[in-house]
Amino acid sequence: MDYFYLWYWFVLLLIFSPVIIGIAVLGWQKRVLLRHRESGVVKNAYLGWSWTYQLFGWLVPVFRGEIGIAVLHLAITVFTFGIFQIIMPFLYNKQNITRLLTAGWEISDSEQVRAYARKRLGMPDL
Repeated sequence: MDYFYLWYWFVLLLIFSPVIIGIAVLGWQKRVLLRHRESGVVKNAYLGWSWTYQLFGWLVPVFRGEIGIAVLHLAITVFTFGIFQIIMPFLYNKQNITRLLTAGWEISDSEQVRAYARKRLGMPDL
């Protein structure tokens, strides 16, 4: 009977290991406020481990308006039999905010959040 419980906990640990590792290494998903330079539109972006990508996978780029990225992620997920789905929560938020910053958006949040975002993205201090 004790042998069964040991396997039960091992399987649970194995299932939740991406979540545990993601939160331990990258921290919780943190909101960063962005503003578009030309239009002044304000948008939320996120840094840290993407729990939304862990739960919803390639649909997250669809929700965030990146249809081409979503199609690419779906194709890679199918090609890798879902392994891509385990790796991508560690990478997606940083890739998304980097794409936004190169497309004319700028960080428009408090100085503390700005410093955090610059550090996480490897941006120089201005």
